[in-house]
Amino acid sequence: MTDLPASKVDLKSVLSTPARADNSEGMSYLQSVPRRMVTLYLPLTIIVVVLLFPFYWMALTSVKPDEQLLDLDKFNPFWTWNPTFKHFYKLLFESYYPHWLWNTMYVAICATVLSIVASVFAAYAIVRLRYKGANLVGGLIFLAYLVPPSILFIPLATVVYQYGLFDSPLALILTYPTILIPFSTWLLMGYFKTIPFELEECALIDGASRWQILIKIVVPLAIPGLISAFIFCFTLCWNEFIYALTFLQSTSNKTVPVAIVNEFVDGDIYRWGSLMAGALAGSLPLVILYAFFVEHYVSAMTGAVKE
Repeated sequence: MTDLPASKVDLKSVLSTPARADNSEGMSYLQSVPRRMVTLYLPLTIIVVVLLFPFYWMALTSVKPDEQLLDLDKFNPFWTWNPTFKHFYKLLFESYYPHWLWNTMYVAICATVLSIVASVFAAYAIVRLRYKGANLVGGLIFLAYLVPPSILFIPLATVVYQYGLFDSPLALILTYPTILIPFSTWLLMGYFKTIPFELEECALIDGASRWQILIKIVVPLAIPGLISAFIFCFTLCWNEFIYALTFLQSTSNKTVPVAIVNEFVDGDIYRWGSLMAGALAGSLPLVILYAFFVEHYVSAMTGAVKE
């Protein structure tokens, strides 16, 4: 009786050894260098080049002298041996660019904060307050996001003009939420659903009000989702063009996307050095924002609390 278990163990080990060998050979085949070159490194290289080449071209154009920008037959269009920062100097010290940057930052932050606050209330009411037609309201809010801004800016321009907000940053602060709140509400609705309802039930039993539950329980747990919504809203405000072009007229009140196009293009003459320098400098705040909060942005896609 004592030999039987040993024979079973030996038999199992013998039978499992070829399988492990076959699996290791299969994995080594999948991880071979030629296969990885074709399936991993080559597509990854193509994607990186396609994504980074516009930024390289923008940075190269911003440091090229004017004569190299005008004569592409004589000079190498993909490189320069005499870089210059003249375009950045003109941009920062001979134009309203710092003021345009401040206008863009001011409008983006105010409109984003306003949209996030409204979206938190709307998403919590739709997801947690049980009433008839909540799902329909959530669907209608998301459908509002699908309406293109090119249709909305005409009636909004009439409203802005009648209220005396034309050519004012306040016009953008009050109109941007029309395109920010629908998507932010839809995003936060999905995130609030991942928060266990039992937490709120325990708080209700302990005598907490809905306001206390929202502020002390839901919002702290939803910080990654709020950061994700903030990044989306801020990016959209920073890059928005149609509303800023329609509602702002004076040079000092313009935002960066509109100002660099209007002020650095004289008829059919494009000052490419200043244009690319302005676009490059204007993209740096977004790069810094994504660099600091990319982990929270990714974690927002996985939910709030793991049950």
